[in-house]
Amino acid sequence: MPEQRILEQSVRVRAFGAVTAWASLRWRGASFFDGTSHGGTRQLPVPLVVAASKIRPDERVTVSLDQLMQRERRLVGEVWCTPVQRALFDEMRRTGRVREAVVAMDMAAAAGLISVALMRRYVVERAGWTGVPLVREALDLAIDDSRSPPETRMRLVWRLDAGLPPPLCNQPVFDLAGRLLGYPDIFDPVAGLVGEYQGADHKSLERHRLDVEREERLRDHGLEVFEVVGGELGDRGLAAQRMLNARARARFENQDRRRWTLEPPAWWPVPDTLDLQLLRTGEAAELVRP
Repeated sequence: MPEQRILEQSVRVRAFGAVTAWASLRWRGASFFDGTSHGGTRQLPVPLVVAASKIRPDERVTVSLDQLMQRERRLVGEVWCTPVQRALFDEMRRTGRVREAVVAMDMAAAAGLISVALMRRYVVERAGWTGVPLVREALDLAIDDSRSPPETRMRLVWRLDAGLPPPLCNQPVFDLAGRLLGYPDIFDPVAGLVGEYQGADHKSLERHRLDVEREERLRDHGLEVFEVVGGELGDRGLAAQRMLNARARARFENQDRRRWTLEPPAWWPVPDTLDLQLLRTGEAAELVRP
């Protein structure tokens, strides 16, 4: 269990310091930060940031001597943690790769911890820190609406490898009578194109039946559909070509000919944006506190 590893390593902080990066985010309930890499086959060490340290790094822990101010430390349960924005900043830098930094931002947003806009405000104050250019590049590609790491990675293939314009993600699509057609992982409203990631959770007979029904429903309303299945994201060229081929088949219908709409019916409950949710709960003020 990652929580057990985090708790065990946190007690090594004898003076001023805190758990940070993925471990701080996980301790706060962000489940996608599971403390593994390489598809879950390797455990990541628990990252600590301390003002001064006699901790000897080993395979269980990494130690950073980066600046840590008093306000960048919170006692969460039994563990001293960096606040969300500092933890995410450290995690995005830790990855060392733009795509993985985007995944980190997207999954912090998926957990409801911080939005892209609020993270931008934090990074403005860190201009001279190591890794800031990577974080800024990742924030330009990140969104608040992704729901899983594979969805994010698929969107990045769409953007970076296929060179296609930013899509909508998890946006409800309706027919003209107000019936829900689906929540596509990727939706290109100009082309009328739906993209779906089919992971291991789609393999059951019942889930497959529902997927087939949804695809038929979308196609019946003039939408082209493509799928990327588990493992194919490792071959970005293959996935990008599938996206381009599907877009070439799409109808690009004018609005007056479409049999679908993004306009919800009057009774549809439109959820608040993540920024509004954080503002309402008071978390936004905490996240931008100097």
